[in-house]
Amino acid sequence: MFQEQSVFMFVHEIMSRKVIKVGSDSPINYAVELMLGSSKDEVIILKDINSSLYEANVEGIITKSDIANLKRDKIDFTQPIGKFVNKKRTVFKISESETARAARDMMMDKGIGRLLVVERNTIIGIVTARDLLSTFYLKIEEIELQLRTILESLQEAVCVINTKGIVTFWNKRSEKLYGVSESAIVGKPIKNFFPNALLLKALEEKRAYENLKHKPNKDSSVVISAIPLIYEGRLIGAVSTDRDVNEITKLSMDLEREKSKVEFLQDQMQTISNDKYSFGSIIGKSKAIENAIILAKQVAKSNASVLITGESGTGKEVFARAIHQVSGRKGSFVPINCSAIPYNLLESELFGYVEGAFTGALKKGKPGKFELANGGTLFLDEIGDMPLEMQAKLLRVLQDSIITRIGSEKSISVDVRILAATNKDLQLLMSEEKFREDLYYRLNVVSILLPPLRERKIDIPDLVKDFCAEFSDKNGVKNTQIDSEVMKYLTDYGWKGNIRELRNTVERLVILSPDGKISKDKLPEDILNYTAVNEKMDDDSFDSFDLEQIVYNLEKKTIKKAMEVSGGNKAKAADLLKIKRTTLYYKLNHYEIE
Repeated sequence: MFQEQSVFMFVHEIMSRKVIKVGSDSPINYAVELMLGSSKDEVIILKDINSSLYEANVEGIITKSDIANLKRDKIDFTQPIGKFVNKKRTVFKISESETARAARDMMMDKGIGRLLVVERNTIIGIVTARDLLSTFYLKIEEIELQLRTILESLQEAVCVINTKGIVTFWNKRSEKLYGVSESAIVGKPIKNFFPNALLLKALEEKRAYENLKHKPNKDSSVVISAIPLIYEGRLIGAVSTDRDVNEITKLSMDLEREKSKVEFLQDQMQTISNDKYSFGSIIGKSKAIENAIILAKQVAKSNASVLITGESGTGKEVFARAIHQVSGRKGSFVPINCSAIPYNLLESELFGYVEGAFTGALKKGKPGKFELANGGTLFLDEIGDMPLEMQAKLLRVLQDSIITRIGSEKSISVDVRILAATNKDLQLLMSEEKFREDLYYRLNVVSILLPPLRERKIDIPDLVKDFCAEFSDKNGVKNTQIDSEVMKYLTDYGWKGNIRELRNTVERLVILSPDGKISKDKLPEDILNYTAVNEKMDDDSFDSFDLEQIVYNLEKKTIKKAMEVSGGNKAKAADLLKIKRTTLYYKLNHYEIE
């Protein structure tokens, strides 16, 4: 221990910086007086006393032992001290090493008791064998205290024996486990207390035994690890760590109970999630939303890919989650927004990566969304924004059901049901060569169109009441009441953001009505102005100044007229409208035109 722990000490921590010095022409008497007056055992001899302690200016060292030898030889002490200095001085250079162990090794190798310590060619102090010994012993005591504290804090019973089987350490956990005090066993042969001690076998065979069930005596049963202590090929003892079997069993039971609690909580969370995202939670009695729910229920239990279309905020993810819930798939529902992730990160998000795949990659790698959704459902939201290059890679995975992490050559089979959603016209994007036709047909096995809120105004009052109850409960507002006039304003409004915008508006109204009475003065200006303008407009002209709504109505009427003129012939109608037939099919479906 003395040798190994010294490496953690540095010369500058133990050397003496206060040195005494004399010129080489000074008499020996003067040097003796300085040593006696400063209680020093050595004095540095300089060539030039007026110069600094540069290494080149140092002649050497005279010690008290050297003085005693001079006195024994009856040397005249009035002579210059420089005549009796050993010119072969030894120095320890900080620039080459700083450890006290290196200094000690040098002193042992040279057979000397002190070293001049040099830094940047200047003497900065002296380190002696006495300095090393006194400091090392203090350090050893400190390390021994740390080691004992660590071993005492362990949950295991720890026993250390020397090569003769004598116990040298026995912690408090051992006392508790075996009922044998430290004072009784330390210094005694372990076989006197434990005739079957595995520790003795490990010592004799120089072999480690790990996590074995063992009976050191008739009254105890433990799980034990016994390891021989070997230093530089030499056996110096053995150590064991023991754990009471009953304690391990209790811990196992505790873990099992906690596991059951976690599983119960997971079931409860799943129930809450299922209730929140079930088809029963979807509010709506309009024909369009009822048809969408019926179709979604019909395809839910199949493995068919489903494409959910509709404007932003119409509830596409709610439908996707409801389909997953009814599907009966055991895996997770994993959503990813294809428009919210930069292209250079989208591939790693979908397929994952291995360690070192790219700069910034996690050391252990990361699974992608396909792996996380294995056995479940992957929801690709805003699929229309996926770059063409990624579309090709996605198509390959959908065809083969095999993914490969970035930076890996290992293929991983996945069982994933794909649900996709978009608020864009994918057929129009295909005509512009911005979306792959083969991927479109792969995703669009079944298509579900969610109508905008302005086309299902009959559902607005029910949605308002549901959101009102939700946010009233969340904000501690009781007995919330909505004026009929407020409800009319909300029903007449255009809702460009659809259900999402309506939900946010109701939350705002509840927060601004702590008394529970939601009145007209709490409504935002745009809703008030929208309704006021509509009341003044001629019903035969247009519904509002909402350009998007006007374009929507005009396009719908124009397509209807073209179908009437063409006698229901889609090819002729497409020619009249000067659009592709595939685009016409999409718009007929979008506007629900028979």
